[in-house]
Amino acid sequence: MAPPVQPREMGRDLARRDGPDKVRGLATYADETPVVAPLYCAIVQATIGRGAVTGIDADVAAALDGVVAVLTPDGAERLADTEDAELAVLQSADVAFRGQVVAAVLAETFEVAREAADLVAVTYRDDGHDVRLSPDRDDLYTPESVNPGYPTDTHEGDVAAAMATAPVTVERTYTTAMYHNNPMEPHATTARWDTSGGGHLTLWDSTQGVHPTRKTVATVFGLDPHQVRVVCPYVGGGFGSKGTPHVNVVLAALAARAVPGRPVRLALTRQQMFALAGYRTPTVQRMQLAAERDGRLTAIAIDVVEQTSRIKEFAEQTGVPTRTMYAAPNRRTTHRLAALDVPVPSWMRAPGECPGMFGPEVALDELAERLGMDPVELRIRNEPEVDTETGKPFSSRNLVACLREGARRFGWADRDPRPGIRRHGDWLVGTGVASSVYPTMAMASSTARVRFAGGRYTVTIGAADLGTGSSTVLPQIAADALGVAVGDVDVLIGDTAHPEASVAGGSSGTATWGSAIVEAAGAFRDKFGAQPPDDAEAEGSIQPNEATERYAMSAFGAQFAEVAVHADTGEVRVPRLYGVFAAGRILNPRTARSQLVGGMTMGLSMALHEQSLVDPRFGHVVNHDLAEYHIASCADVADLQAHWIDERDPHVNPMGAKGIGEIGIVGTAAAVVNAAWHATGVRVRDLPLTLDRVLGLTG
Repeated sequence: MAPPVQPREMGRDLARRDGPDKVRGLATYADETPVVAPLYCAIVQATIGRGAVTGIDADVAAALDGVVAVLTPDGAERLADTEDAELAVLQSADVAFRGQVVAAVLAETFEVAREAADLVAVTYRDDGHDVRLSPDRDDLYTPESVNPGYPTDTHEGDVAAAMATAPVTVERTYTTAMYHNNPMEPHATTARWDTSGGGHLTLWDSTQGVHPTRKTVATVFGLDPHQVRVVCPYVGGGFGSKGTPHVNVVLAALAARAVPGRPVRLALTRQQMFALAGYRTPTVQRMQLAAERDGRLTAIAIDVVEQTSRIKEFAEQTGVPTRTMYAAPNRRTTHRLAALDVPVPSWMRAPGECPGMFGPEVALDELAERLGMDPVELRIRNEPEVDTETGKPFSSRNLVACLREGARRFGWADRDPRPGIRRHGDWLVGTGVASSVYPTMAMASSTARVRFAGGRYTVTIGAADLGTGSSTVLPQIAADALGVAVGDVDVLIGDTAHPEASVAGGSSGTATWGSAIVEAAGAFRDKFGAQPPDDAEAEGSIQPNEATERYAMSAFGAQFAEVAVHADTGEVRVPRLYGVFAAGRILNPRTARSQLVGGMTMGLSMALHEQSLVDPRFGHVVNHDLAEYHIASCADVADLQAHWIDERDPHVNPMGAKGIGEIGIVGTAAAVVNAAWHATGVRVRDLPLTLDRVLGLTG
């Protein structure tokens, strides 16, 4: 790891560089890429949950004026690699879930393509489907590991013995719903093949990683990676759903190769995204806590059941945060999967930590209630001295500072611990708290290039900015590493023509790309000094951080919520939601606050609204649009604040920064649910916090 960079530009509250183009409509997204005479691709989706296509009649669709081609499993190109079944589009007649792509239409206009897709007649062999997740299934299995490679189960000590002998215990089951990422920009790709010189594919794709997308597409089509170029200057949100390629990008490339010389546009509709772009698995979390009467935990355990698809396994690491969050001599975490006839789950903002902190943080609130102890004090009392899983010291861990600062800002000291007694007119009012954690990491590979010409420095790296502020923060890092003003630095991202960069995921983007930029800037200064000649150029790549062998590294936070519940109707409102975080050096307060507030808003949405409802008769999500899949709006919280601790951590990377894109969502839902209990005395253990549950009408 390079030596720490001294801040001058880092830490400044700078406006987003990409902001003006976005608000003026000048930012070009994947589906808007200017290409000559594009065709439009519309998808035909399976209407059964499991079985096979027995026939496709596309004659009426093909006869429609403007239709150029209809792609079916019988005639589509054979892909070079079909190991990833999610991406093996039109390679087989088999149907693995409702909504799977079974055909596609190419037409001169979007409207004609959609009409023709509706005219394609498909017949099926229906084998029946199973989409019911239950912890009582007899076919649950143990995955080899959980995302992205953690051990599936961990055991230390004897949880059962501790539960049998402890004076105070909590043993409850908590559930989180199925969630869909729903970025504002749907998944979209514009694809163009150049058949000269052995073939070259250009993809303008809405992705969180141009180089990972190139690698995947090249593998699927049997191409050299240099035959594929992926371009993505702007992303209209992703929340993890664009972190791994989905079927849309492969289908767009497949379709473009079927019509030589014509580019193809494919944008998923909002409804199609509920089947084809990933989602967060629902979880069932059985929690066990054992404690002494002074609140010190003697045991903590979480046993998780979640779902995956039959055709491709994804095991969310829901139990992982329980391994390291609080001190307890007896510990257990397990994960079991149900393989169902459902689409493939995938990353969604803070995978693992977000759903995985709901059960533990609500269970801790229940333990505090039984002990008659303040929930903030209970968490502080169980603060570990070292990482409980590895035994390593923390590079920095300021959870206690976050809890205390949050309590001060929130006015926690004035809280009456008794539930259901504070009332404002017809509204019952309560307050709740929960902790947050998210690991601090960097990806293994990224390279940056620094060039000087015409009095300006240009840094190129194939990074992504999905609204996180990378386009603004990376120039600040580069400026300090070069020892120049940020106004003298340009950073170009979002193109595989630039040096290779990792995916924007795991809150690792700034740490990874920033470290590569620091290395490139150091190489540039060593080679050319402070007065470089025109066309001076140097590269640098992220280096292994040996401190990760000695320290455990995470960001921490605490969320405080005030909830008002109408005494007669059960309507839930959140007048106040505060978060305080310890995330290393804050490189840009404006973009950081945006990320933290955005995460908390998404956590609020998880608490109050979000739930993808699967109809077991038909096997698909029925509330598959933004009219029925409700998400939080500004009206849902009156006073939303994000603050941070001034944390110095020289071990994490040369910038001293930790990731902030995901930690804001982690504890929010638990804080809201805990506040609802304090308001009403009703403990809700299943998300979302709907009025029927608050009124005790459902479990």
